[in-house]
Amino acid sequence: MTERVGLHSLKPAKGSRKAPKRVGRGNAGAGGTTAGRGTKGYGARSGSKVRPRFEGGQNPIHMRMRKLRGPHMKKSMPFEPFRTHTQPVNLAALEERFDAGAEVTPDALRTKGLAKRKGIPVKILAQGELSKALTVHAHAFSAAARERIEAAGGTCQIIE
Repeated sequence: MTERVGLHSLKPAKGSRKAPKRVGRGNAGAGGTTAGRGTKGYGARSGSKVRPRFEGGQNPIHMRMRKLRGPHMKKSMPFEPFRTHTQPVNLAALEERFDAGAEVTPDALRTKGLAKRKGIPVKILAQGELSKALTVHAHAFSAAARERIEAAGGTCQIIE
């Protein structure tokens, strides 16, 4: 009778897994004497751990950075948690990818290869010319982009 195949009988393919190198088992095996830890120093001792952000005694980055306080300054300490991230889409891209009278939404932009990052607001910028009337739905518009879309006979609709 053949053995039933299930989660209990799964094994990796032959040759796909390699046994870890066994260090500290005598000099005959390649990991003898210092067992890959080098000679002396902090890293050779038992219990040594390199903390994340430890830079080997060099002045660490958080101490090298300037410490100007206040969230309103670009160069202040909380490294820009208040910056708004948007995906830019230029009018030139809309001109070449959409037909006159089309409805431009974030989903439509994604299908045309623009504004591919999901969940990040889309902002329409005014680089390039627009000669078609488009209904553009976006999270933000630059003043010049809004002007040009409306001059071409289109409408701008802000998504909340």
